[in-house]
Amino acid sequence: MLVRCPACGNPDTRVIDSREAEDGTSIRRRRVCDRCEERFTTFERSESARIQVQKRDGTKQEFDRRKLASAIEKAASKGLVADDVSRLIDDLESSLRQSGVSEVPSQRIGEMVLERLAERDPLSYLRFKIVYSRLEDIDALYDELASLVRRRQEARDRRVAEQIVLPIGETVAVVPRRRRR
Repeated sequence: MLVRCPACGNPDTRVIDSREAEDGTSIRRRRVCDRCEERFTTFERSESARIQVQKRDGTKQEFDRRKLASAIEKAASKGLVADDVSRLIDDLESSLRQSGVSEVPSQRIGEMVLERLAERDPLSYLRFKIVYSRLEDIDALYDELASLVRRRQEARDRRVAEQIVLPIGETVAVVPRRRRR
């Protein structure tokens, strides 16, 4: 693989160290330029089948993590840091690859982002929803907020219900038997 030095543009670089990164989904390589001896890091991610995104206007583009990350970061509140965004996209991309689809509508990707944001950061969810769904009506925004509050309350209720310990069956008191003489 040909990797150019970011400092001088020389195509002759050497790998001096390789490690797994991001939970084994990519490889981190330390490289050194043969000309200027600048050291830099690259990350390599394996690509199986490329996912095509079908846009609303009918055009198709290759799935671009950076473009999606940029859109999410624009909507993100301070509670959602870059690592969270990266994990969210990893999860989304993994789901797409496991589904086996080679082409996915951009609307589905937006829905998948919204599903994950609703769980992680409700404020980022709302900001993303406003732009994604082109909400311009205050009533539509109010309805979306009410829906989000209701879903979060249902999720809280489910978690509480899962923590309540219910008896499996009737408990029978054991009475010691008298011995016969």
